[in-house]
Amino acid sequence: MNIMDFNVKKLAADAGTFLSRAVQFTEEKLGQAEKTELDAHLENLLSKAECTKIWTEKILKQTEVLLQPNPNARIEEFVYEKLDRKAPSRVNNPELLGQYMIDAGTEFGPGTAYGNALIKCGETQKRIGTADRELIQTSALNFLTPLRNFIEGDYKTIAKERKLLQNKRLDLDAAKTRLKKAKAAETRASQLNSARLEGDNIMIWAEEVTKSEQELRITQSEFDRQAEITRLLLEGISSTHAHHLRCLNDFVEAQMTYYAQCYQYMLDLQKQLGSFPSNYHCNNNQTSVAPVPAASSNVIGSSALTSTSGLVMTSPSNLIDLKEGSGSRKARVLYDYDAANSSELSLLADEVITVFSVAGMDSDWLMGERGNQKGRVPITYLELLN
Repeated sequence: MNIMDFNVKKLAADAGTFLSRAVQFTEEKLGQAEKTELDAHLENLLSKAECTKIWTEKILKQTEVLLQPNPNARIEEFVYEKLDRKAPSRVNNPELLGQYMIDAGTEFGPGTAYGNALIKCGETQKRIGTADRELIQTSALNFLTPLRNFIEGDYKTIAKERKLLQNKRLDLDAAKTRLKKAKAAETRASQLNSARLEGDNIMIWAEEVTKSEQELRITQSEFDRQAEITRLLLEGISSTHAHHLRCLNDFVEAQMTYYAQCYQYMLDLQKQLGSFPSNYHCNNNQTSVAPVPAASSNVIGSSALTSTSGLVMTSPSNLIDLKEGSGSRKARVLYDYDAANSSELSLLADEVITVFSVAGMDSDWLMGERGNQKGRVPITYLELLN
C-alpha cells in the first residue's frame, strides 16, 4: 500500500513537472514569459556539435553510396548489421564483368586475338574487383565506423544531456515566474484596505514567496550543474574533429592505394594489348590509326610507317604492285583468323603463306595459299615479306 501511494505521488509530481514545463515553453513561444539565455560559449559549443552531427551524417551516407552504389545491397548490409550477423559475400561489378570476359574469351578461343584479349581484360577486371573489395573493407573499418560511432554514441549522449539541460532551464524559468507572481501577489495584499485581510494575505503570500525562493535556489543549482556537464561533453567535439581528421587521412590513403593499384593493373593490361597488331588498338584521335575505306586503307607490305603511338602502317606501294600484277608474294600472318565460310582460309599467327591477287576480288582481300589449301584472306591480317 505504501509503495502504491509512493508511485501515485511520484506520478502526480512528474505530471505536475511536465505540465509546468509545457506551460513555460508555450508562454516563451508566445512572448509572455522570460527565458534564461545560455552563455555565449555554451551556445557556440551547442552550435558546433549540431553542425558536426549534420555534416558527419551527410559525409557518412555519401561515402556509403560511393563505396556501394547499389541501394539494395546497402539495405541488406544494414539489416545484417542490425541483426549482428555477417553479410554474405557477393561478387562485385568489376569481378562479374571480369568473369564474363574470361568466359567469353574461353568460348571464342584463347588462341584467337579477340579471345585472348578478352581473357586478359577479364583477369585485370577481377584484380580491380579485389582491390575494390579491399578499399571497401579498409574504409568501413577506418573511416565509416568511427563516424557512425560518433552519431550513434557520443552525439546521442550529448543530445540526451542537452535535452536534460533544456528541461532544467524550463524548471528554472518556471520557478522564476512563480516567485515573480508570488511577490506581485504579496505587494497587492499589502495594499488592501482591510487590516484583517491584509494580515492574512500577507502571511500567506510571504510563505509562498519563501517557498518560491527556496525552489528557485534548487532549480538554479540543478541548472548550473547540468550546464557544466553539458559544457564538458561539448568541449569534447574538438577531440572528435581531431579523431575524424586521422580517420579521413586513413580513408584518403586507402583510396590512393586503390587508384594506384588500378592504374598499375590497367598499365600492365595496356602493355599486354600493345603486343597485338595495330588494328586491335584503341581507336582515338591521338594515338590510333583511323580506318579509311577501300584500296587506300587496307594495305600491307614490308615497308612500314610508324605513327606517334608506335603502331605500324604498311606502305601502299607494295599493295598496289601486288593488286595490279599477276605474281605472288610471301606474307607473314600477324594474328589468328577463323574462316567465316568455305571460301576463306583460316590463319595462325606467325605462319608464312603465299598470297596473290585475283581479278574482281574485293580490295580488302587477297587469295592465300598454304600447301594444298587455298582461300580468301583479309589483307589487314598480313605483312608482306621481302
